[in-house]
Amino acid sequence: MITYPGLPGPEITPHLTRKASRASYAAGTEFAIDRISFVGNTGTYVDSPFHRYEHGTDLAGLALESLADLPVVVIRLERGSGRAVTAQMLSGHDFAGTAVLLHTGWDRHWRTDAYGKDAPFLAEDGAQLLADAWARLVGIDSVNIDCIDGDTRPAHSILLGADIPVLEHLTNLDALPAQGARLHAVPAPVRRFGTFPVRAYAVLPS
Repeated sequence: MITYPGLPGPEITPHLTRKASRASYAAGTEFAIDRISFVGNTGTYVDSPFHRYEHGTDLAGLALESLADLPVVVIRLERGSGRAVTAQMLSGHDFAGTAVLLHTGWDRHWRTDAYGKDAPFLAEDGAQLLADAWARLVGIDSVNIDCIDGDTRPAHSILLGADIPVLEHLTNLDALPAQGARLHAVPAPVRRFGTFPVRAYAVLPS
């Protein structure tokens, strides 16, 4: 799967096939061992501060409390309001200790050429508001939390500079209530590595 335009998709190949393994085990016993090679920015993934900052916290240093069992606040971008999620759109909410998920609806273009063009994003003032409000994680159902039309990345710089992980390429946020769900999005704890795929899911209130 390719999500961010221009990055390579994963290569998945067998290391040990079931047929080849039979020579090493008793009759009727076989195993498969497979190999996968991919860039960290594959599928739905978490960015750690190390992704942006050389001396930032890497994947292994991220606290589980910033990735697992987080109370969710969903912010929905209204159609016709433009591409940017601004501070004004975010005002009036309590974000302290929460996973703030920006529901833009852009996942309707998931795995199409349209996904990487003119996508919604978090504005610089919106990122600063979330950092100042002590959000624990910020995610978006878009190609990037920043506008990728130019070469600046203020949302990444602000959030990761505040040790707030960024979760990109989410889908199905329309299935979540505005509040009450709890998010889990834990990457492998790789040292000196900035980004890694996750299986992001939310537990809904009963």
